[in-house]
Amino acid sequence: MTPDWLYLLLPLFLIAVLYGMVGHGGASGYLAIMALAGIAPLVMKPTALTLNLAVSLIGTVLFLKAGHFAWRLFWPFAAISMPFAFLGGRIDVSTSLFKLLLALALGFAALRLLLPAPKSDELRPVSLGWVLFAGALMGLASGLIGVGGGIFLTPLLLLMRWAGTKTAAAVSAPFIFVNSAAGLAGHSASLHHLPAVWPWLALAVVIGGFIGARWGSLHARSTQLRPALALVLGVACVKLVITT
Repeated sequence: MTPDWLYLLLPLFLIAVLYGMVGHGGASGYLAIMALAGIAPLVMKPTALTLNLAVSLIGTVLFLKAGHFAWRLFWPFAAISMPFAFLGGRIDVSTSLFKLLLALALGFAALRLLLPAPKSDELRPVSLGWVLFAGALMGLASGLIGVGGGIFLTPLLLLMRWAGTKTAAAVSAPFIFVNSAAGLAGHSASLHHLPAVWPWLALAVVIGGFIGARWGSLHARSTQLRPALALVLGVACVKLVITT
């Protein structure tokens, strides 16, 4: 394993633990770490998506097993987002545009982490119009940037009061998985840019994701770690903007 990647194992592991707690795959966190390390964009996107697949699959199984999954919320978002994620994966963007889009996504995620979690005691019925619009937009962004879309779906479900925290996590995990898979399918050639040390990276995030998802599907609270993660995402966002 090269020294350039060796020191990223612990940060990637910790990102997977934290994101796994809330049913996320961690792609935005992986991208932030890689952006800070100066990893090439061609490597960042497929690496983040493939690691996302592994962690989100673990989250899907554990949150489903815990009884938090809601099929009625998952399938409409997944059905509309997957083809757009495939489309986004097929679109080649310049390095500067990629960095700008990634910076916007990381900035959104950082801001969301700093805001208090909305209460969802009184749930509301899902609006089909919102599902179609938001699902398409999240899918396209997922394919373009190299994330699964959980950083967009979870706050949407909570802010619109369509789901509680546990259900939002349980729905986001498989949503992230299918969109990551669709994005990779749309740009399968990017898999040739995976680093040679990818198995070690995968091992780190799988262990971290399992720990986080197992804890999160039962009783975890990530409120104490949210500011630290927001800082990492924010610094990466600024770095990307400066170097665009």
